[in-house]
Amino acid sequence: MATAGVLGFIGLGVMGEPMCRNLARKSGATVVAFDERPAPLAALAADGVQAAASTAEVARRAEIVFLCLPGEPQVRAVCLGAGGGLAALVEPGQTVVDMSTCPVALARELHQAFGARGAAFADAPIARTAQAARDGTLSIMVGGEPALFARLRPFLGCMGSEVTHCGGVGAGQAVKLMNNMVVAQTVVALAEALAVARASGAVEPRVLFETLAKGSADSFVLRNHGMKSLLPDHHPTEGAFPTRYILKDLSYAIQLAESAGVALEQAATTRRLLEATAAAGWSEAYYTAVIRTIEKR
Repeated sequence: MATAGVLGFIGLGVMGEPMCRNLARKSGATVVAFDERPAPLAALAADGVQAAASTAEVARRAEIVFLCLPGEPQVRAVCLGAGGGLAALVEPGQTVVDMSTCPVALARELHQAFGARGAAFADAPIARTAQAARDGTLSIMVGGEPALFARLRPFLGCMGSEVTHCGGVGAGQAVKLMNNMVVAQTVVALAEALAVARASGAVEPRVLFETLAKGSADSFVLRNHGMKSLLPDHHPTEGAFPTRYILKDLSYAIQLAESAGVALEQAATTRRLLEATAAAGWSEAYYTAVIRTIEKR
C-alpha cells in the first residue's frame, strides 16, 4: 500500500537523474526511484533516494509517481504493459505524473486508464536543457485538473523554475510538442544562415550570430543551440538531446496536426533534414548536427 508523502520516480536518464536529485533535495519527502541501469540509482543514494527493485515497487510505495522516459513505447510499457503495468497496480488516491514527451492521445488514454482505478493523472513534459535539469530551472508544462495542478506544483517547483498549467489532460503535451517543433525549425533556420555565411565568405560566422542576437532574430535557440553548438560545430553524443529524440517529438507534433486536419509544411521539411542527418550516422549526436546535412547539399 502506498505511503502518504512518499514520492516515486521512474526513469533516470540525462534529464531524469538530476530531476530526481532536485526532488529529493528540495521536497523534504522520501523519494524512491527505479531505472533499469544501476549507475544512476547508486549516484542518487548520496541524496537519500531509495532504490526500488522494479516499477511495481515504486507503485506500491509512492503516493505520487513521476515518470521521465524516452517516449511513447517506454511510457506505454511501464503504464500499460505486461500484467497491465502501473495502471493495474495503482490504488485510489495515488497520482501518476508523466514528465516524458508523448503524444496527446496517449496522455488522454493514460488519464482514462488510471482514472478507472481511482487514481489521478497529469502530463507534465519538460523543456530547456540538461543543465537546466541540474539547476532545477526547467520549464514544465502541465495538463490536468486545476486542483491536481495545485497539489503537484510544490513538487514540480523542485525541478523547474517555470511551472505552467496549460489546461486539461494533454494540454501540457500539446504545448511541449509545439515548443520542440518551433525550436527544431529555428535550429534549421540558423544552420542554413550559418551555412550561407561559411560558404559565401560574405560575413564571418561569429559576427553573423552575435549581430543577429542584437536584433529581431534574437532567441533562446540562437544564444544556446546557435552560439554553443552550431557555431563551434560541436555536436556531442552524450549529455545532449540527440537527433533521434527530436525526430520522435517532431513526429508526435505532425501526428497531432494531422489529427486536426492541419498540414505542417515546414515541420515536414525539418523532419526530412533530420532524417537525413540520422541516416548519415548522426542519430545519437546532438541534433544541431543537422548543419552537416545542410552543408553537404
